[in-house]
Amino acid sequence: MSYEILFMGTPEFSVPILKSLNSEHKILSVYTQPPKKKARGQKILKSAVHLEAEKLKIPVRYPKNLDNDIEFKFIEGSNVKFVIVVAYGQIIPERLLKIKNLVFLNIHASLLPRWRGAAPIQRSIMEMDKETGISIMKIVEELDAGPYMIQKSVGIKTTDNFLSLSKKLSEIGSSLILEALNIFQKNETKFVNQDNKLVTYAKKITKREAKIDWNDTAQKLIAKINGLNPYPGAWFMHKDTRIKIIEAELSNMQGNSGEILTKDLVVGCQNNSIKINLLQKEGKRVLDTKSFLDGYKIDKGELLI
Repeated sequence: MSYEILFMGTPEFSVPILKSLNSEHKILSVYTQPPKKKARGQKILKSAVHLEAEKLKIPVRYPKNLDNDIEFKFIEGSNVKFVIVVAYGQIIPERLLKIKNLVFLNIHASLLPRWRGAAPIQRSIMEMDKETGISIMKIVEELDAGPYMIQKSVGIKTTDNFLSLSKKLSEIGSSLILEALNIFQKNETKFVNQDNKLVTYAKKITKREAKIDWNDTAQKLIAKINGLNPYPGAWFMHKDTRIKIIEAELSNMQGNSGEILTKDLVVGCQNNSIKINLLQKEGKRVLDTKSFLDGYKIDKGELLI
């Protein structure tokens, strides 16, 4: 038996899940964030979910705010049993959550109660967690506090960055949501309340927080660089230029924190060092270290801040 559902999502992470649901169930409409205007040329940019929904010929709605009478009447009148939410980008209003016989299920990219909030994938990498996963949970008024019905874990490799881990988790979410709906069909649903003693919060990443602190350990810096790749990107200042480190690896060389130890950008940390492999000047394209240094001078012996 297939369900008629509404889908809410925005970034690329949500796309495989949208496609998976559409393969076995009927999506009546997709909600996503409104198109944005690109600064140059005022080109309209639609979200990844918006573009995929158009390919699938699914109607798209993109209100700036869900909390209005038009969307309330539309959702209530759709007579669906489920609204599936994954990285939508808006809080679901209380009155929508109270619609009779309607279940809001969220596909959250962590093993709740660890990493409630906006940036669970980034935080799990930055904190050097050994594993993370997907939780299928019921949405309640408090952010990510609802009970979960099913979880699946995945190990985090030291080489994983935000993009690679996002892809793994999106694939897990694509299959797990189908499993969850199958459980509903069999009337075998059981929700587990989260242990509030174990809650951690994955607050949104700020640009200030993304600044490299060379007094951190090399392992911590690599985790930060990986977790913030590609956005907002871990960065440092060189003279008056902000430079992002896109990719780096551990090095055993010793030196002062922030000291350029070699001509190919091995930089000292609290312990050992890191070797920078990919960099990006603000507003420019990503370059490997050799290509970057061909057009920008950073000398051995300099001290980065």
